[in-house]
Amino acid sequence: MTSRLALFNGALLECGERKLTSLTEAREPRRLLDQVWDTGFVDYCLGQGQWLFAKRSRQLAPSTSITPAYGPQHAYEIPNDHVRTTGLWLDEYCTTPLLDYKIEASHWFTDVEPIYVTYVSNDALYGGDLGSWPAEFVRAAETYLAGRIIKRLTQSKDDELNLLKKAKMLFLEAASGNAMESPTTFPPRGSWVAARTSGGVANRGKRNSLIG
Repeated sequence: MTSRLALFNGALLECGERKLTSLTEAREPRRLLDQVWDTGFVDYCLGQGQWLFAKRSRQLAPSTSITPAYGPQHAYEIPNDHVRTTGLWLDEYCTTPLLDYKIEASHWFTDVEPIYVTYVSNDALYGGDLGSWPAEFVRAAETYLAGRIIKRLTQSKDDELNLLKKAKMLFLEAASGNAMESPTTFPPRGSWVAARTSGGVANRGKRNSLIG
């Protein structure tokens, strides 16, 4: 289990700085870490993969405040705790992908009602619960934090680049381990991709018939 203070101290260890005794300690490193935290740090980290510990499933009903003037009949508001979509589905078991939809601003548009969605959530009961973060993810997050503040501490651009590169590698490793824990799934395709794929299959069929 981790905490904000533990993440800060992990980042400071990467930077070669002494640890904080509290989140109110009057030191420049703590102020720098607060700045990074307050400018989307958690969402950035959660956005690096399809994390099982942050995955949320919901059934959505069409918006009552938006009536599309043309095209798809229904607009679905993207949830406030949404960070990254892992799937849009036709069924409550999330086995049949919803292929025909569009994204505009903060809404999904489709003719289907209702829809089911799975996504990476920053809600306090999902990805926003620091205590649920796996060790590999924590390590990557600490290193990213360090990379964001190291230049201000050492005046070295190389230190910054090296730590951010290391953080990227650690996120990839954490995502790989996360994928091994989950069943095989396929991300949803938009209508344009589906049409292109269907057209390709049809065209191959035509070519094959001509050859035969």
